[in-house]
Amino acid sequence: MGSDDEFFFLNQGDTDPKRMKAEREKARELRKTPWWREKLRAGVCHYCQKKFQASELTMDHLVPLARGGRSVKNNLVPACKACNSEKRLSTPVDLLLKQIESEKKDES
Repeated sequence: MGSDDEFFFLNQGDTDPKRMKAEREKARELRKTPWWREKLRAGVCHYCQKKFQASELTMDHLVPLARGGRSVKNNLVPACKACNSEKRLSTPVDLLLKQIESEKKDES
C-alpha cells in the first residue's frame, strides 16, 4: 500500500491543529461506544480481512484526518497495526488505483 515515494497535497485547513485535536477527541469518544466494541468483537481487519484479537486492532480513518476525513462512524474501521501503518495517508480510492495498476503490471 504505502511507499516511500508517495506524496500527498494536504490542505492547510484539513491539517489545522485545532481541527485535528477535535477530530481525535471525537474518535476517542467513539472508542467507548457499544458500536465500536462490536466492531472489535468481530475481530476482522477492514483491509486484509484477517482475524485478530480486539487488542491487536486499531481505529483507522478511511479518509485520513490530514486529508479532510472526519471522526464519524462511516469513516472509521478496525485495522490491524500492519495494515494501518502501511495505509498511512492513502484513501480507499488511492488503494484501489494502486491495486488496478498492480494487476495491469501482472498481466503484462
